[in-house]
Amino acid sequence: MNVADRRLPSLFLIPLVLAIVGLFLFMALLSGQRDLTVLSLILFGVAAGAKLWSRWSLAGIACSVHIDRRRVFPGEKLFLEATAKNRKLLPVWLQIRAPVGGLGHDGSADTAVTAESGLLWYQKANFRWELAALRRGIHRIGPLGITSGDLFGFFPEEKEMTETVEVVVYPRLVPLKPPATARRDLFGIPGADSPVLDPVYILGTRDYQHGQPAKYIHWKATARHHKLQEKIFEPSAQEKVLLVVDVVSFARQGAEEAFERMLEAAASVAVRFSERGCAVGLVTNGRMTGEGPFIVSVARNPSQLTILLEVLARVRMKPARNLIDTFRLYLRVPWGISCLYFALEQDETARTAKEYFAQRRIPFLFFNGHPFSDSAGAGISGKPATGESDDGHAGEDPD
Repeated sequence: MNVADRRLPSLFLIPLVLAIVGLFLFMALLSGQRDLTVLSLILFGVAAGAKLWSRWSLAGIACSVHIDRRRVFPGEKLFLEATAKNRKLLPVWLQIRAPVGGLGHDGSADTAVTAESGLLWYQKANFRWELAALRRGIHRIGPLGITSGDLFGFFPEEKEMTETVEVVVYPRLVPLKPPATARRDLFGIPGADSPVLDPVYILGTRDYQHGQPAKYIHWKATARHHKLQEKIFEPSAQEKVLLVVDVVSFARQGAEEAFERMLEAAASVAVRFSERGCAVGLVTNGRMTGEGPFIVSVARNPSQLTILLEVLARVRMKPARNLIDTFRLYLRVPWGISCLYFALEQDETARTAKEYFAQRRIPFLFFNGHPFSDSAGAGISGKPATGESDDGHAGEDPD
């Protein structure tokens, strides 16, 4: 909402009106019309007072913005709050306008939310809006636009704040079943049947067996049960997955819808693998919105999935670097990983990447972006992506 669209348009904004009032004052003075003279002076006094009032209206006005959630999925709700304080004796009229980017508000197509209120001396006002995350990406709320003035709204003054809030909208999650990947069992089979015990993963406890090393005694369980307890170990099954998102083929064909569907598939697969306790990483050659990494090392920690989803939220359908050079210069390939390659088609870059991983005996699974285009219909609603594996052993141990 612009100042010109406000609900209180002012006649004092038209210089011609003020000129007419001045003409009436001149005529009243010549003819000795006392009442007309007083009325003209009152009008001039109101205009001058309102102008002076408006000039001081923005002084002492402080505004802040707060949002309850900064990371959401499409379709989720979030609340935006703005606080305005009048830190002076002069009461003012105030309007706040907050650009919300691609976030929705009450089903409206407006790109900003507005609210207005009158503030007395040292008074505070709170404004609250419910927003909805409509699409993936990085959406910036702000900077706030403040319009203030006299209580009549005759002479508004504008000011723009510098504070902005960034909202990260992750790709939509869809019901996809992750493909089988290579699983590395370093210490054999679980439990007591394992020929070699893994000291890292504890499956449970049992009564101490004579002849077991004392280092396997679980002292806390022993104190709880009042008899010796020993640890039961499980194998450290190292399932590692590297997701590769290649944007070149999408950008070349302008397949924006297919690109979004592919990111939804990649995010969904990453979440499923993370839920299974797998170590997941990500590499992309797409340009980022704002500051963000283009490589997420293969790891398993509490913040890994959040970092990975944020990279998928920031990536754009614009190539920023050569993917193969990125592999060679920046990628540290841990032992035992499997590669899931997301692209629109198997172009030269995809074939070179396949050869790169084949030389390192890394299983390679290709995800074709075409099943997620509009012609495929329900590809995003539940059908898993079709994949082609390197030599047909994406779920086998290459060793």
